Amino acid sequence: MSRADAPYRHARTEARRSHRALAVVGVLVLLLAAGGFGAAWWFQHSLDGNIERIGDPFAEVSSPPEAEEETEAVNLLVLGSDSRISAGDPGQWKAGAQRTDAIMLVHLPANRKSAQVVSIPRDSWVPIPGHGEAKINAAFSYGGPSLMIQTVQDLTGVKIDHFVVTDFESFTSMTDALDGVRIRVPEDIGDGKQVFFSKGVHMMSGEEALKYTRQRHGLNNGDFGRVQRQQNWMRAILAKVNNNRNDVGMMSQFFTTVSKSVAADDGFTIDRMRNLYMSARGLATNDVDFMTAPYSGTGRSDDGQSIVVLDRERFDPLMKAIAKDEAGSYVKEHADDLEVLPATVK
Repeated sequence: MSRADAPYRHARTEARRSHRALAVVGVLVLLLAAGGFGAAWWFQHSLDGNIERIGDPFAEVSSPPEAEEETEAVNLLVLGSDSRISAGDPGQWKAGAQRTDAIMLVHLPANRKSAQVVSIPRDSWVPIPGHGEAKINAAFSYGGPSLMIQTVQDLTGVKIDHFVVTDFESFTSMTDALDGVRIRVPEDIGDGKQVFFSKGVHMMSGEEALKYTRQRHGLNNGDFGRVQRQQNWMRAILAKVNNNRNDVGMMSQFFTTVSKSVAADDGFTIDRMRNLYMSARGLATNDVDFMTAPYSGTGRSDDGQSIVVLDRERFDPLMKAIAKDEAGSYVKEHADDLEVLPATVK
């Protein structure tokens, strides 16, 4: 349906795509680490003041059925968008003015022994309440945070507890605030133009990491391969933060940069983040499962749009496991059937 695609028909640049997808990790880092960084009240609340507030996007959202047993699991819907301010102010809302290229469902189980991060491809063809079928990122353009939450809840059956939007102009500075990130390249690979990475371990600056995630040619599965590189970068960021938590200067600069790039619902305060951190402080980088929502490939909608076709035979059981707070064991048992990020990414 061409009308559904109209709000975001204009071309997007490669840099914007990578910025959106990559900076999402800042939210996870802020949740897992910033809440417990130092004991300084003033610093934690200065971070809270940096976070833009978008009100209560859940007021107009109907929740999916509760799991049979109530849990203390927490589910975050994290988006990467061009604009945080207009996304949070209904008075400034204009259909098509906001786009989201990164959509991630972050699940923190009640036992806090793991975390799951599921990337939902922006071109996934799904039902959007009140608008028929369209690419999933159209939901944000049509109706902002509330419609996006409703769309994801209806698609997955997972109750969303908090909603976060990021902007991405500070992507390179976030990486550089950590003095770079360590990423392994398993073989020489280049695009025949300007991007080439030799085999080995690289300490990448922000600009280098941007090139790494933008590279297309030579990657497995095209854009899906790039998603894995983006997730690999996220994993590297988490590892760098975990290994440098005692570096007060580095962590202060990094968390300040991240907090200035985030907008969240009013209930997701720094106190809430700190409480979640305290309950999950034993998590290590290897305890976080990154994966792409199961898909069967790409296709064409009836009106000719290029779309991603979700594999519901694999997608639905995964989402059911998340809804029932059984994702950790489910991923371990079905890793071969899921799009889990491998230890080494091409």
